[in-house]
Amino acid sequence: MEATLVEGVLESLRIGVGFLWTGAWAIIMGLIITSLVQVYVSKERMAAVLGEGTLAGLAKATAFGAASSGCSFGAVAIGKGLFKKGAHVVNFLAFMFASTNLIVELGLMILILLGWEFLLAELLGGVVLIAVMAVIVHLTLPEALFDEVRQTLEERDRESGTTEDPTCGMEGNDEYTIATDGGETLKFCSEGCLETYRQQTSSRGGWREELRSWGGWYKVGNQYRKEWSMIWTDVVAGFLISGFVIVFVPQWVWNALFLEGDSLLVTAENAIMGVAIAVISFVGSMGNVPFAVALWGGGISFAGVIAFVYADLITIPVLNIYRKYYGWKVMLYILGVFFVTMAFTGFLMELLFDALGIVPNLAGGETATDQTYFELDYTFYLNLIAFALSGFLLYVYRRGLGAPGPYRDPVCGMRTDGSEPAATHEGTTYYFCSETCKETFEAEPGTYATERPMVHADDSHDHDHH
Repeated sequence: MEATLVEGVLESLRIGVGFLWTGAWAIIMGLIITSLVQVYVSKERMAAVLGEGTLAGLAKATAFGAASSGCSFGAVAIGKGLFKKGAHVVNFLAFMFASTNLIVELGLMILILLGWEFLLAELLGGVVLIAVMAVIVHLTLPEALFDEVRQTLEERDRESGTTEDPTCGMEGNDEYTIATDGGETLKFCSEGCLETYRQQTSSRGGWREELRSWGGWYKVGNQYRKEWSMIWTDVVAGFLISGFVIVFVPQWVWNALFLEGDSLLVTAENAIMGVAIAVISFVGSMGNVPFAVALWGGGISFAGVIAFVYADLITIPVLNIYRKYYGWKVMLYILGVFFVTMAFTGFLMELLFDALGIVPNLAGGETATDQTYFELDYTFYLNLIAFALSGFLLYVYRRGLGAPGPYRDPVCGMRTDGSEPAATHEGTTYYFCSETCKETFEAEPGTYATERPMVHADDSHDHDHH
């Protein structure tokens, strides 16, 4: 018995780590793409444009959410900031859906671990989720309750002195505080966001110029580190839990929870049960994708599995955050709207895919136990490339290459620490973030020369971006 238990644990770890190895390159490449988007695709402060519950506002909320990927908790925190600043309820909920369902890294993981059919269902279903949710909210919204909660949030923050991070919208921390030359005090949630702000306010170059400098890559490395810090626990937990679920949960459990058959009732029950399991799974963000593989391997229907993947915004830990932010009534309202939306969309996806004849055939694939995960195949080489890129970005960040320093590059505006290329003009030494900027300066020094190559304390926030 003891030997069997040990063998089961070892097999669980083999499967969980095998899943992680299979999806590692997809996660890393997705986060790198996300980091580039976050750093170089400029986004206006969204509260003003999300204030109206119109179709245009809904589309903007969806686009902004898809470009603002993060963990479930990060999406909820940013959504709270948008709501408090006046965003319509439909729009801040749509933002949360998009930032957890329409993101690059999640799509790549679903493609690798579950297949293109699930990816299509995730992308199409993400749009359907938002549309269905918008209809439900417009029909049922208790506006007076939400107006009261918004006012309470504002009063609570005024009384406690809470300020929001100007880079990400999450709650600022007293440990990461700076003062602008205008006397305004800014608080940041982390050192990473503080570094992001410093880079944004000190840089005036375009993205092409910045990507030819260490400073530009330092920004990407900083953002990449922040993205990982938000999701790594969910990712690791999801992969390891999935291995144990596959090995230790007997088939009769799945048979008891999920009805079998081809009727509409069975499809609906599977979708509802998929969301219910997600609520109590405690696994959010991308960690629920390998868990979904375990459900699929247990014979759960397409509707149940895809509904489970949708439901990372109503796990018990996330519901507790809603309760803390908005109170019990709003938490229960969000739970009800999201639960119905996710189950109904999962139900619709199976009906649609069945009609199109593209519901994947589970019987034709290898089980997780049968698979061999560590081979010299395309996954191995893609992981090598991904790990190399990841190592490069973390090296740039750890070494502080291009990090904000006491000197300002007169060509692109990037701050440097004085160890970069330098040139002297009329007795004044100027420091540059790259040889490219130095050569540009030397070609036309009169265009770029200033009397103050060093960044003064009151000069570090001249270009406020919020």
